[in-house]
Amino acid sequence: MGILAWILIGLFAGIIAKLLMPGKDPGGIIVTTLIGIAGGLLGGWLGKVIFGVDSIDGFFEISTWIAAIVGSIILLGVFRLFSRATR
Repeated sequence: MGILAWILIGLFAGIIAKLLMPGKDPGGIIVTTLIGIAGGLLGGWLGKVIFGVDSIDGFFEISTWIAAIVGSIILLGVFRLFSRATR
């Protein structure tokens, strides 16, 4: 997939992750997008390592979106833990 597709998936996956994990986050839309992009990569990598599947197939594949959202939720949780610890 192209870099623009990763940014779009990251944006939407980050927003969905924030909707699924309500609460205050210190980050805005840029942090949400970065967490979503990194979460998509993390979700794809975890899918390969744990389940042995290629979870990043294409932009319109459900496995790509699930991997991106799960990875974003993981990273958002880690981000919240570290942001609370520094306050």
